[in-house]
Amino acid sequence: MSTLSAASIEAPAVTGGAEEKKPLKPCCACPETKKVRDACIIEKGEENCTGLIEAHKDCMRALGFKI
Repeated sequence: MSTLSAASIEAPAVTGGAEEKKPLKPCCACPETKKVRDACIIEKGEENCTGLIEAHKDCMRALGFKI
């Protein structure tokens, strides 16, 4: 019986509670554009990835971050 109680208590806290109570951190925002941008910078250098850098900034701005 304690297993059922624990599972029913933990599920809402993990899925709904965490998303509603904690604001999105900049490090976790826009993972798709961040990954591509970082890979480009490592491989080609920052000066050759301005389009991807701007795309990531646009994504961050769309989520409300001031960049």
